Amino acid sequence: MYHKILVAIDMSEMGQEVFKNALSLALPNKHNNVKLMLLHVLSGEEENSPLPIPVDLKQIYPAAGNDLTLETWREEWEEFKQTGLNMLGSHSEEATKLGVQTDYQQIPGTPGKMICQVASEWKADLIVIGHRGLSGLKELVLGSVSNYVLHHAPCSVLIVQPPN
Repeated sequence: MYHKILVAIDMSEMGQEVFKNALSLALPNKHNNVKLMLLHVLSGEEENSPLPIPVDLKQIYPAAGNDLTLETWREEWEEFKQTGLNMLGSHSEEATKLGVQTDYQQIPGTPGKMICQVASEWKADLIVIGHRGLSGLKELVLGSVSNYVLHHAPCSVLIVQPPN
């Protein structure tokens, strides 16, 4: 029986599926008392994130190096962070209404490493994470967060596959 489930989600449709699966595992009954920790890792690797700030702005932006370019990036990043917090708050509220104890946090970093670190510190029994469905060269180039977590997690891992 799982008592502490870490739910690693992003702002994609896959993140929604991961949350639904974790919530179904945590729904209260007379035999369980499950707590969810919803985790969103702020990373430039996420599909809808602003580009991570480059070392050389001239490689990315035509008007490189000016304060306006940096300010635009900061505004986009702040909006991205707020959207993540709103998503986490909404999911937390939904789970709480169904009687599931839920906390959430959003932290910056490399997704796989941060998921494993939070799972270890929080002493999770299970990590629920999604799989983007990448294969071959795309997976080699972009990496696989779920694969990293599967091999480095301090607990069991449930990988939710993309819907068909």
